Amino acid sequence: MRLNDEERAMLAGESGEPRRWAIAHQIAIGEFFDAPDLVPVSQAHIMADTESLGEAGVEFLERLAALPDGERRVRVPTLTDPRGLDFSVYKRLGHSEAMAALEARTIAALKSFGVLMTDTCINYQTIMPFVRGEHLAMGDTGVVIYSNSVFGARSNFEGGPSALAAGLTGRTPRYGYHLDEFRRATRRFRLAAAPCNLAEWGALGGIVGRACGSYWEVPLIEGIEIVPGSDALKHFGAALASYGSVALFHMPGITAEEAVLADPAIPGIAIGRADIDAFLASYAAPGDAVDVVVFAAPQLSLVEMAGVADALDGRRVNPRTTLLVATSPEIKHAADRMGLTQRIEAAGGVVAAGLCFYQSYAGELAEANGWRRLVTNSAKLVNIIGGYGYRPTLMSLENCIEAAVTGRM
Repeated sequence: MRLNDEERAMLAGESGEPRRWAIAHQIAIGEFFDAPDLVPVSQAHIMADTESLGEAGVEFLERLAALPDGERRVRVPTLTDPRGLDFSVYKRLGHSEAMAALEARTIAALKSFGVLMTDTCINYQTIMPFVRGEHLAMGDTGVVIYSNSVFGARSNFEGGPSALAAGLTGRTPRYGYHLDEFRRATRRFRLAAAPCNLAEWGALGGIVGRACGSYWEVPLIEGIEIVPGSDALKHFGAALASYGSVALFHMPGITAEEAVLADPAIPGIAIGRADIDAFLASYAAPGDAVDVVVFAAPQLSLVEMAGVADALDGRRVNPRTTLLVATSPEIKHAADRMGLTQRIEAAGGVVAAGLCFYQSYAGELAEANGWRRLVTNSAKLVNIIGGYGYRPTLMSLENCIEAAVTGRM
């Protein structure tokens, strides 16, 4: 890889051990992906939940955090993905004191780098929306696909260490979606039926993702007659990334970039109402008792929070069922101010800030609370959570609330 004078100085340790480690890590990744050089980035976003980090990962952060302050401060705004727990509700959900202690150590270490503890996977809706052509180092797959597609920014999926390295150096290897040639559409899909709610937008993302099944596939989705809103694109992109490892999609007239086909002869694949219904039906479980209803993955926008509160008005969550609503700290503050949090919790729900269910020791919570049947309107969560021992079902927000109130599917 070509390095400039500043980068060579970092590699030689002239800017301190944290930056020497960071750029050495990036060079190794860049050489693996045949990156010609490093590209400056304007933001970094770290997935560093404690379930993923474990004791070894936290100790690694603490070793770097113990070095002199001038050597370990991040050079670009660096944000955090959701945390492992919310200290205000963790005991109600069944998190242990050991989990809370590990979380506190992680937060202290990250703060010592100058990382902004945003604790969100919807930073594009809450912190600082991106600009077309802006190079980023984003760690959450839903953030990456939204920033690449809706805004036309440029990011690859960055692992936790890679995102921290980008924060420390202000750079990332120039490969993949930082390059024009990887942003051309490689698959075509024709939508013949409009999704009716966020769960169906997620189902559509799951269908397209399964058909792609590769990080290097870029789907082009045609036939969308009504412009979907930010939350619809959020659920679509998050599911597309989860089911297919996809990092970029194009919707002509909606997403930021002109949809250029890598091969004009690529055939189109039709997706109709029967396909969406079949996807939803594959997770159905009529008559089952419901243990937990989760609104998360991605975290909820303020509009989604209002939707949950409205659907719960005058109703009460079944005492055998847990209703968990997860949002970002910024949205939680606004929901508190507007009375949305109080309305949800008065109906028996739990509102958590700064976490996302599958990153929050979901397996341990299932064991602690006896949870098996999970209901959600997030296709991304449905795809992930089975690996934690749950039996998930995907339904609309309104049907999720009905399940929470009745305690049955």
